[in-house]
Amino acid sequence: MKDAAPQPVYLSDYTPPAYLVDEVHLTFRLAPEATRVLSKIRFRPNPDAQSREFFLHGEALRLIRATIDGAEISPDITPEGLRAQVPDAPFTFEAEVEINPAANTALEGLYMSNGMYCTQCEAEGFRKITYYPDRPDVMSVFSVRIEGDAPVLLSNGDAVAQGDGFAEWHDPWPKPAYLFALVAGDLVNHPDRFTTRSGRDVELNIWVRPGDEGKCAFGMEALKKSMKWDEEVYGREYDLDIFNIVAVDDFNMGAMENKGLNIFNSSCVLSTPKTSTDANFERIEAIIAHEYFHNWTGNRITCRDWFQLCLKEGLTVYRDSEFTSDMRSAPVKRISDVIDLRARQFREDNGPLAHPVRPASFVEINNFYTATVYEKGAELIGMLKRLVGDEAYKKALNLYFERHDGQACTIEDWLAVFEEVTGRDLVQFKLWYEEAGTPRLKVRDEFKDGTYTLHFEQQTPATPGQDTKHPRVIPIALGLLGVNGDEVQETRLLEMTQAAQSFSFNGLASRPIPSILRDFSAPVILERDTSNAERAFLLAHDTDPFNKWEAGRALARDGIIAMIREGAAPDPAYLDAVQTMARDETLDPAFRALALGLPSEDDLAQTLFDMGSTPDPQAIWEALEQLRNARAKHIEAVARELNKAHQVTAPYRPDAEQSGARALSNAALAMISRLDGGALAARQFESADNMTQQLAAWSCLLQAGAGETATQAFYDQWQEDRLVVDKWFSLQIVHASPEETAEAASRLANHADFNIRNPNRFRATFGAMVMSPAGFHHASGKGYRLLADWLIRLDPLNPQTTARMCSAFETWRRYDDARQTLIKAELDRILATPGLSRDTTEMVTRIRGV
Repeated sequence: MKDAAPQPVYLSDYTPPAYLVDEVHLTFRLAPEATRVLSKIRFRPNPDAQSREFFLHGEALRLIRATIDGAEISPDITPEGLRAQVPDAPFTFEAEVEINPAANTALEGLYMSNGMYCTQCEAEGFRKITYYPDRPDVMSVFSVRIEGDAPVLLSNGDAVAQGDGFAEWHDPWPKPAYLFALVAGDLVNHPDRFTTRSGRDVELNIWVRPGDEGKCAFGMEALKKSMKWDEEVYGREYDLDIFNIVAVDDFNMGAMENKGLNIFNSSCVLSTPKTSTDANFERIEAIIAHEYFHNWTGNRITCRDWFQLCLKEGLTVYRDSEFTSDMRSAPVKRISDVIDLRARQFREDNGPLAHPVRPASFVEINNFYTATVYEKGAELIGMLKRLVGDEAYKKALNLYFERHDGQACTIEDWLAVFEEVTGRDLVQFKLWYEEAGTPRLKVRDEFKDGTYTLHFEQQTPATPGQDTKHPRVIPIALGLLGVNGDEVQETRLLEMTQAAQSFSFNGLASRPIPSILRDFSAPVILERDTSNAERAFLLAHDTDPFNKWEAGRALARDGIIAMIREGAAPDPAYLDAVQTMARDETLDPAFRALALGLPSEDDLAQTLFDMGSTPDPQAIWEALEQLRNARAKHIEAVARELNKAHQVTAPYRPDAEQSGARALSNAALAMISRLDGGALAARQFESADNMTQQLAAWSCLLQAGAGETATQAFYDQWQEDRLVVDKWFSLQIVHASPEETAEAASRLANHADFNIRNPNRFRATFGAMVMSPAGFHHASGKGYRLLADWLIRLDPLNPQTTARMCSAFETWRRYDDARQTLIKAELDRILATPGLSRDTTEMVTRIRGV
């Protein structure tokens, strides 16, 4: 267990490594409780180093022997690593260590998952495998020999030899240790091939446990589409003779981009129509693309240090979003990304866990795999592309790949290629990487003598450790609509660089309706006084899909806020507008399904808090239920039409067309179920031939209070499928009433199928409870106590998952005094736990503010 109170690491303290590595040879002699790892590493002094201390990271290792140039040494061993005296010249270090994969419940380093050996080395897991300079700016060529009785023995790169009980792999591309991977076990493969544009024939495999081989076809097609797309759009070609993916049940993350051997959480690669929803298929497609795209943006070019994590993750998230937009619906993808950004990253920016896209310090790097680094990091790439244009973006990326291939880089390296290609000064833009917080963009307008002027002001609230904020570059995509709904000003990009700035448009016959921040051109909060009539107009006429959706969302949000604060009835303007939108057959069904969604409970809580009110989670839940019931009654006839018209009778395909139709049909079913007690949903549940329809119907039955029979039937049907059982756990908790949410989570945590060691099952249970704010924040505090109880139990087993789940408490300061007192007590109880991990200690300390 790591020290509970270590010192922070600072970006400003970065120094180059004392020694560089030219070659790494590893031999693994696998045994569940006593694996031997033999390393032979060729070092040379780094001419740019500021010291000559020879230090290798190593944790939980039993050193058997160590030599330098063949001579035995007795190094200084500490819990953090190894120090030794070495020549001031190139030398070879060899070591033999013993590790215990079976006891490694943290799922970091080399561990066991249902009898399979598996690794996870990002960010600092390789130091749990052998002694090594475990930092991303030390890159080397790896050769690996694996000895063991498992039928399949895999590592990075290309296979160079194999025989009875052994396999040898060589990766010719230099990489840091965090990209090392090894998998060994009883596996079967789903094979295919891909020919690159230069004619390289690549062997493709998805390796799974026996019995899962029928769940790989979609994932394989997604991989081939990703490889082709990266060639066509970014000019990036795959560079090895083989590409392997392995599905692993016990995995802390979604997937890992290890060079040539991607390791996936099984939930992110296995799929069939009967067991996976449309949303599952889209997520699998996106994650496979993301990990494949890392081959260039993360592997061939990696991070100099972990402060630069957004360099690979933000860029790769942006690339996978582009891919999904091309494969499916670009407007729907954009709206979905913004919903996620606001739900996770805006919340992060507005609380005690706020940090810059490139942090200035950290205690535990695992705690910075955040929405800010990933999703906001991707938004910065999108803003940069908008500012420089498509052609300049393409030229800059080509220069980036050409200049930095094989290097460990920084944000400065990234921005420099754009400055060189465009001649722009990006010093101000860099503030987006350096300052935390979500800018508030206030807007007022005026119209006089044919001139329409928009006055903008930007202000970013203080965040932990950053009280002073500076004006940022904000690209504002703007269109102007005439009174008849025609565009009097097509989309134009305004570039705001000052704290206050105005833009004028001349020669207008009448006052236009502005469509501001089209396609959500910057991750900011737009503040502008506007009327319901204007929002209804934009919902009906805006040509920008995002702002059309945004108008409907704002109309719904303001009506709900009035219901909560003033006891108002559901807003008739919203009910009429949503009915008109829902029946508009010129709109994409997937878009209409999204537009029928309502602001989340958490979004409404933050809105109330920003308005100076103390949010009451129960009141928010009740207002949402009241509006949902009123809307169902108001548009019942339309809902029944939509449900019937968008039934899919053709054989199942998880493509955009069918997925959109099912999404709209099921959104209509949810409204109908509020009126018929679930009768139509029960029929759909019985007849469904795919998981999307079955799960939607069961959800409606649970919401209608008529799900008991379906709940048992669903479990009886799917109890042998671990990924579907995760859904069974989650949905029961999500649809429990606020009074019963904690009880449902507690009951399921004591179910025979609950496994605290499996991150998917733990998240399916307690993540679902946290996703139900009225239940989690129940005034009794029972949700807080239950989560804290289980986090304390989980921490000794899996600190990473524990720390990430602690973020459920990050919004505690927005609630009433009684709830704050209850949450503080649980945070203090977690902190007082003996032996609490470094990961969890840092997270709880930041949240608690102590």
